[in-house]
Amino acid sequence: MKTFYFIAIVVIAGTFQSCKKYMDMEHYFKDRMNIDTLFVRKDYADQWLADVYTHLREENLDVASKDFAPFNLISDDMFFGDRGDELDSRSYKNYKNGEYNEGWTQRSWGSCYQGIRKATIYIYNIDRNRQMSAEQIATGKAEARFLRAYYYWLLLRKYGPVPLVPEQGIDYTRPYEELAIPRSPYDSCVAYITRELATAALDLPLSTTSRDKVRPTKGAALAARAKVYLYAASPEFNGNTEMADLIDNEGHQLISQSYNDEKWARAAAAAKDVIDLGVYRLFTAPFNATDQGPAQPKTIVPPFHPKYSNASFPNGWSDIDPFESYRQLFNGAITASANPELIFSRVTELSGVGPEAMAKHQTPYSMGGWNAHGITQKQCDAYYMNDGADVPLNPRTPGFTTNDQDHLPLPAGVSLQYANREPRFYASVAYNGSIWYRLSVVNASLRSKQVFYYRGEPDGKQPASPQFHVRTGLGIKKYVNPTDSHDGKEAGSFVIPKYEPAIRYAEVLLIYAEALNELGGSYNIPDYTGTKSHSIGRNIQEMSYAISQVRIRGGLPDFDGNVYGSKEMFRKALKRERQIELLGENHRYYDLRRWKDAPVEEATPVMGCNMDMTVAQRELFHTPVVIPSFPTIFVKKMYLWPISHEELRRNKKLTQNPGWTMPY
Repeated sequence: MKTFYFIAIVVIAGTFQSCKKYMDMEHYFKDRMNIDTLFVRKDYADQWLADVYTHLREENLDVASKDFAPFNLISDDMFFGDRGDELDSRSYKNYKNGEYNEGWTQRSWGSCYQGIRKATIYIYNIDRNRQMSAEQIATGKAEARFLRAYYYWLLLRKYGPVPLVPEQGIDYTRPYEELAIPRSPYDSCVAYITRELATAALDLPLSTTSRDKVRPTKGAALAARAKVYLYAASPEFNGNTEMADLIDNEGHQLISQSYNDEKWARAAAAAKDVIDLGVYRLFTAPFNATDQGPAQPKTIVPPFHPKYSNASFPNGWSDIDPFESYRQLFNGAITASANPELIFSRVTELSGVGPEAMAKHQTPYSMGGWNAHGITQKQCDAYYMNDGADVPLNPRTPGFTTNDQDHLPLPAGVSLQYANREPRFYASVAYNGSIWYRLSVVNASLRSKQVFYYRGEPDGKQPASPQFHVRTGLGIKKYVNPTDSHDGKEAGSFVIPKYEPAIRYAEVLLIYAEALNELGGSYNIPDYTGTKSHSIGRNIQEMSYAISQVRIRGGLPDFDGNVYGSKEMFRKALKRERQIELLGENHRYYDLRRWKDAPVEEATPVMGCNMDMTVAQRELFHTPVVIPSFPTIFVKKMYLWPISHEELRRNKKLTQNPGWTMPY
């Protein structure tokens, strides 16, 4: 029976891999020989499991350059400008116009299914190992089960409902048409993934060593489970009648047409499972932790508040540095193993791919970077003032700083509309005239520079380098460490290694608050072990417990009672909080779709500074204008990514997502 099973699983996998022919018998015999021998030995089994992990990288990263994670840079908050050629299938315009189908960004389909296949083979064969203890076998199975579920989740998030490969295998001697697998309903995919993650969590450890940080923990499985439930509860997949035409090969609807309030309760309970572990907390840097001399930016102290200024975190910010607490999360200042907030990360060592690549793309051209990533005016205006008030827009704050002391941390010559912002703004946004650092270079005169984006400036709009300028005049500093130097010509320069924040505790807290807010009733939801239940309902105290930690860490007061008292007001505030807190972590693109906000938000013209203005016209430069080179369009088909024609031709029971074409 086991031999037959592996014949089946290999052939099934072939239907999802562009690099393997459907009946590639040479591949079958190679795999059968390996399966009969390698799982008996620990070293071979460990190598197999390590190979399962390899599919988490490149096209399946969350934080990476646009070639691997374009979704991080094609929503309404961020953009890239260094692929200006419209003939390039991966240009910004092609993504924003919905002119995509085949190519590099479709590799995730085959890669995920290869990972699913390899994980399944491991799960069903590791018990024959004679060199591993029962505990080691259980942990290995749990890791493989997590990976398999996570690959399905990546597919579900991008493509919507996908085929669930039968674990029992099928008869490979049947005709090709009978071996094809249809897409499973969205709720069936969710049920399978969340069940697998809960099962994996039972045998995964609470923590790992620094050497094994890439391996999933109990918390990683439970946090991923909460994410899956959150999406399932959201408007895109919970009673979405606008997606009634998303059907399988027999015409069955793949998204439930009836709203189910209990789905929010499941998401809240899943997040509560993570919170109740008691393992994670938000990272905070001690007050004045980085006061290392004039080369460092001054510590940003929130204005006095009678409730928060004299209280310790999480009740206040008296003992923390909100600016550094947020900045150090992403710039490599702390290691992955030392970060109490990090739940799951690929901890990629590929410097040209992950957060380090993001930092290079964001660094000014005059300092060895590519000056290609930026944020929109909408994202800039989303950040609060330092007292928690909204940014004044009509009119914007006029005038410019005249020195580097009166409006810390702003240097001289900077628009006052960037003064008195919340600490996360200064940790994330490279406004016009901000100071950039590269402290690792030997030449002290090159360690800091005030960078302007006016036309004619080295980092402004120039005919000689049309792709390498920040199109909105609003750059990004998230993931950039003040020590980083991307100019290899400077002696002694280096870049601080960074890790990907795929899932962190702040996200779990925001999931919990969002799910609680949406509830209309009360429910008893079993925990992941099935041995106890959570009593779940809209609970203002619990909502405040979750979201206030995120805001206070960022130097902002909690919301007032009016916000908590209104489901609509809190929903709006929660969405804004995710937009700020999770910038550049591959959330906004998917959030706008699951909330069904994309038709409005992504079709709104992109605004930014007037990049045609010189320093002599600085008032006009800072008067927002529409960026004409950035298209803004959203049509229904852009909710889900198209399935490639190659896969549709291979599997005749696959159906295409609404609005996309089928192969000839």
